[in-house]
Amino acid sequence: MELSNEFHVSVPVDVAWAVLTDLERIAPCMPGAELREVEGDEYRGIVKVKVGPISAQYKGTARFVEQNDDQHRAVLVAEGRDSRGQGNASATVTATAVPDGTGTTVSLVTDLTVTGKVAQFGRSVMGDVSARMLAEFAGRLEADVLSQGSEPVADAPEPGSSKGTQGADDAEGARDAQGDEGAQGDEGARGDEGARGDEGARGDEGARGAGAGPRDQAVRTIHSAPAEPVDLLGTAGPSVLKRVLPLGALVGIVVWWWTRSRGKGRRSGMGTPPPA
Repeated sequence: MELSNEFHVSVPVDVAWAVLTDLERIAPCMPGAELREVEGDEYRGIVKVKVGPISAQYKGTARFVEQNDDQHRAVLVAEGRDSRGQGNASATVTATAVPDGTGTTVSLVTDLTVTGKVAQFGRSVMGDVSARMLAEFAGRLEADVLSQGSEPVADAPEPGSSKGTQGADDAEGARDAQGDEGAQGDEGARGDEGARGDEGARGDEGARGAGAGPRDQAVRTIHSAPAEPVDLLGTAGPSVLKRVLPLGALVGIVVWWWTRSRGKGRRSGMGTPPPA
């Protein structure tokens, strides 16, 4: 299913775009989302949802497959699987940002595929849920991230100030001290380099012969607060009721007809004499 949404933030487009493409920074603002690991350009985490008493937790990854900072356009691919093996979800999200007065309007087009229990709600309910979640996300983004602004940078000492003069004197003294040590150190260093030269050359050849390559990118663990599950019934109550009411009405009619039929049978049997 394809879902289209948009939201507005009250900062210039360049500022908004720099924040929105920093997944590590904005992950805590998304309802139900919890970022746990980062490896290279791949972000790993979970998304928690619940439908009444039934909860589901999707564990997956997200990464940008396209990012154009000049045009403020990016494509994000996310995939997740229910931890209980009862379904999975995948989404391709195309985001664009355009100036809107003194702020920015962000448009999202999501190509969403969901299987399992959550899929029973259909496009209308999922559309309502995504719109409400994005509205909450934008509110958190404004309050928790964009309102902080950039941290002030420490001022450099002014030329001619006592702090600047003292720094220059200290630097000059350090250079003089290093000059004496450097005169003695160079001769020793050349001697040591000569002794190590042959061993170093053989060591490099041995490393290349063994096929030594660049080290693997390290996995960085993110310590974030546990996310609260998104309550689909609470988020999209009216839409869910529209789907439930027709079924409830049908069940009510069947129960009423069955009860009425049994009542008629009992009344018709009241005047019949018992068998001999």
